[in-house]
Amino acid sequence: MKKRITALLLSGLMLVFAGCSDNTGTQTTTAAPSTTAATTTVTTTATTTQTTVTETTTEKAASPMNAAKITATESIRTLAGGFRIAKFTGDDGLSDFLAGGGASGDDDLTNFLIRQVLGGKAGLLFKGIRGGCSTLCVKNRNGGYLFGRNFDWHRCNGMILVCRPSKGYKSVSTVNTDFVTGSTELELSDDVLRFCALYTPLDGMNEKGVCVSVNMVYDDGASINQNTGRPDLTTSTAIRLILDRASSAKQAVELLRSYDLHASFGYVVHYAIADSSGYSVAVEYIGNKMFVTETPALTNFYVTPGSKYGVGSKKSVTRYENIMAQYEKDPEMSPAELRDVMAAAAQKNVADYNTEWTAVFDMSAKTATYFRRGSFTGGWTVTL
Repeated sequence: MKKRITALLLSGLMLVFAGCSDNTGTQTTTAAPSTTAATTTVTTTATTTQTTVTETTTEKAASPMNAAKITATESIRTLAGGFRIAKFTGDDGLSDFLAGGGASGDDDLTNFLIRQVLGGKAGLLFKGIRGGCSTLCVKNRNGGYLFGRNFDWHRCNGMILVCRPSKGYKSVSTVNTDFVTGSTELELSDDVLRFCALYTPLDGMNEKGVCVSVNMVYDDGASINQNTGRPDLTTSTAIRLILDRASSAKQAVELLRSYDLHASFGYVVHYAIADSSGYSVAVEYIGNKMFVTETPALTNFYVTPGSKYGVGSKKSVTRYENIMAQYEKDPEMSPAELRDVMAAAAQKNVADYNTEWTAVFDMSAKTATYFRRGSFTGGWTVTL
């Protein structure tokens, strides 16, 4: 078995993160935040039940979520074409990863994972691609807060991963598994794929209600490569750190301050982080300095006030304005209403890009509801 896994890994293990940004590569600059923008504060084949999740409110009627309740198992199971679910229970290795200094690049991360899985090493295959993403945090009409997320990308294989670590908070996250395996002909074992997926999440929520998503910013010539002597994180391992160890969005921010971030491929990224108190921020890195800006929404341009505000892709500005228009019209939504806002911001067949998944995280109910490839008539709900 070990020889088989070794052959698969050597044939093309791909542990990559290429972020989320508009495919056009066009950047635009807006001089300053508009008066209607968010207020900013800057600091330096799963098993399904036969019931579907529906919701009602006393204030406003809402359409149903139309999502089947699902339970993750140790075996990776298929929900729909190219979309699966699995559960990991036990030591996720994060303490060992951090104790070893983390990872200052994808090579380091790859070697850590290979050592954890096999006790050996394998090469790294890069693939540079771009997509586009949107997030929104709103107050739930039924109490608490919600966090919506669109992941826009080339057609890809996705996986919902429920993690129950022996040291850390329970979480649910979403992974593009094409970032983990570079071969379409050979498959990694479930155990290897699940463990590698722990370190390549793109969004998620933990049992404390902390939500996080990474989006890309198109800023030609810029990069994120901090070098202050602190332990190192890559783009996706920062998400694993937050999910395992942050009990609030503010704690998530402080955790990020304690590490040097090295964005994969030199791509510029920023994080949307929110919690069950409604505190919602964007964490951005400009000139290798970290900035935190309060905002309910995030797409693919800088929201930090200053000379960089508005730098990003033109389409992401349009998506942001559309999302904020709905938010300002009514900052309280039901889960189904938030789903509809995210659906309106979804991309379909835009130069081979689609919204590969939409997630609605309920921070109080501790549920994550997923919709696949722009189909919002049926989805799946996972409860932590």
